[in-house]
Order: sequence, then C-alpha cells, then structure tokens
Amino acid sequence: MDHKQHSKDNEEAIKDQKGEGHIKGEYDYNSSKRVSDAILPHILNLYGACASPRDFEIYAPNGTFEDPLMRAHGVKQIKSAFYSLSKVFSESRIVEYSIKENEISNGKQEILIDNKQHYKMFGKDIDMISLIKLYVEHGKVIRHEDWWDKKPLRNRETTNLPLVGRILEISRRGSMMLTHAMMRFGKDPTP
Repeated sequence: MDHKQHSKDNEEAIKDQKGEGHIKGEYDYNSSKRVSDAILPHILNLYGACASPRDFEIYAPNGTFEDPLMRAHGVKQIKSAFYSLSKVFSESRIVEYSIKENEISNGKQEILIDNKQHYKMFGKDIDMISLIKLYVEHGKVIRHEDWWDKKPLRNRETTNLPLVGRILEISRRGSMMLTHAMMRFGKDPTP
C-alpha cells in the first residue's frame, strides 16, 4: 500500500481553522484524482463541531448518516446530528486518520476513514476509535456510517434476533427525531 502523510501546510491549515490541536493523517493513493480529497475537509469540520452550511453540500439530498446512537435521513437531519455535537461536547474532533478509497463502479466510490476521535464532556476526555464509511455517487455522499470501535452497526440484518435489531433501528430513529426537533429541524445556526 502506498501511503502519503498529510502535508505540513494542510495540517497547519486545519490546525489554524480549529484554533488548536494537531491532526495526523495519511492517504492510500489508488489514483491521481481522488473523491476523498474534496470530501475530507468537510468531514473534519463536521466532526470538529465547526461545520458551516457549505460542509453539508457533500451530501446527496436523500443522503443518510448512521452511528450507534442515531439514524438521519436527508441533509436537514444530518445537519441536526452534527450541529448537536457542540451542544453535547465541549471539544470534538478527529485527531488521527488514514483513508482508503475504493472505486466500486464508474462514478461510485467507497471511502474508508480509519480514525481516532477525541471528545470532552463534563471535563472528561473521551477518545474513541472509529471507522467512517462513506458511499459516494457522482461526488455526493449517499450513505455515511460511523462504526464505533470499528464494529458494524447493529440492525435486523446484523443481530442474531431480527426483532432486537429492529428495536435498535427504531431507537436510533427516535433519538434522531428528538435531536432534530431540539436542533430546530436542521436550521443553520446564525452567525
């Protein structure tokens, strides 16, 4: 595998944008033109709780986001999910990552971001290993999954008892609907 470290300029730009911290990352280069190059800065902003409306332009209108706590459908719900990070955590960011990009077919890619996330809640540091899986069609994210501890999301297809998986799916949707209402239904924050 041919890996390339982030350039110092890119790290410094991200560091300046965040106002703190240091991000280490590397890429697995399969081709000269990579979809992940355009998407990654926006993903870092989303997880860094410093997203702007422009950062959500990476998603297709019917795109989805899912992690073990919530399942969002459409850009407005995805906005609510990520805008809520700054309400829950005093710090939030991806501190290390490596990227692998696979071409599934013409115009369709799978981007895998193996990463370490850092959060601070009630003064306590929380570090978490994660695998972010992005499914991209024609440059837009159609599905965004965040596998905590690199474990697949539990649902009716991945559990031994489909009923348990269905209950987990329903609870993620309920959590999303509550978050969506609390975050003013995906409205962008005013400056």
